[in-house]
Amino acid sequence: MTDPKTTWQERLADGLVIPAVPLTLDESGSWSERHQRAVVNYYVEAGAGGIAVGVHSTQFAIREPKHGLFEPILRLSAQVAQQNAGAEFVRIAGICGDTQQARKEATLAADIGYHCGLLSLTAFCDQPEEVALQHAQVISEIIPIMGFYLQPAVGGRVFSFDFWKSFCEIENVVAIKIAPFNRYYTWDVVRAVMESGREDISLYTGNDDNIIADLLTPFSWQGQTRYMSGGLLGQWGVWTKRAVELLEEIKQARTSESIASTWLTRNAALTDANAAVFDTANNFAGCIPGILEVLRRQGIAPSSRCLDPAETLSLGQSEELDRVYKSHPELTDDEFVKRNLKRWLEKNA
Repeated sequence: MTDPKTTWQERLADGLVIPAVPLTLDESGSWSERHQRAVVNYYVEAGAGGIAVGVHSTQFAIREPKHGLFEPILRLSAQVAQQNAGAEFVRIAGICGDTQQARKEATLAADIGYHCGLLSLTAFCDQPEEVALQHAQVISEIIPIMGFYLQPAVGGRVFSFDFWKSFCEIENVVAIKIAPFNRYYTWDVVRAVMESGREDISLYTGNDDNIIADLLTPFSWQGQTRYMSGGLLGQWGVWTKRAVELLEEIKQARTSESIASTWLTRNAALTDANAAVFDTANNFAGCIPGILEVLRRQGIAPSSRCLDPAETLSLGQSEELDRVYKSHPELTDDEFVKRNLKRWLEKNA
């Protein structure tokens, strides 16, 4: 359970493991609410500090009328999280689309009880940055927002330093997820936040390819030093127990005057694992099926099926996951899952 004496904003600033919640479908393509509850129960008991729902891992197609899953999965996930982790367990809803669509999604998320919205700007890839900023301002008046710098390889766009500096001027921005998978663009966001003077904006890594280095780095600029508080990651949607333990270790390591070189080795190992899960060999084509396949092997998800039947594991991806399991067993939490899976599947039914 979360500490009732702290607010969700304080917990966010302290640094949390926030998994991006995947959608659980059975082999026929039907939504398994039972397994969806199990996924959220798993994250709560693994020690995660929050969840992000309606994001890339949940599949953007849940918004299509033929599926109609956006509202149901937001409601179920919030209900299970609040029942089992308390009111201050951070609940983040993905907010997508043009301003009309995003307004509706933000209003729904706020009504359900989500604390903030992770604001996707992919609908503005061909628009001037000023238009994207106006959009962010509108949505921030409905629900607090977490900015999102998404890598271009999966639909994002490159934003200028000036964009992020202006973004920080939006009063109801509470955090930014930095996920361009690019060190130059990552630094743009960090520097923009520091130059803005907004100490109330939390930095969260979404760079699944460089997680440990992001979290260990003391970013310094003009006498200020900031760390990325935690992570909102697709990678942390699997092996979450280990992710929680990792973040606690990192917080302790930050207090030391020097960092052991073994952290670099661990960073490389986690990046190697992420390459298999996210299917970097095929330009991320099997990213969501890769996440689901790990959970399927553990029994938390009923299949690796996606809403688009053509979205499957890439050729050789399963073998890559086998290799990662053998090469980096310290990253996995299969024994923890095995001890608790039956209860998670039955809980809140």
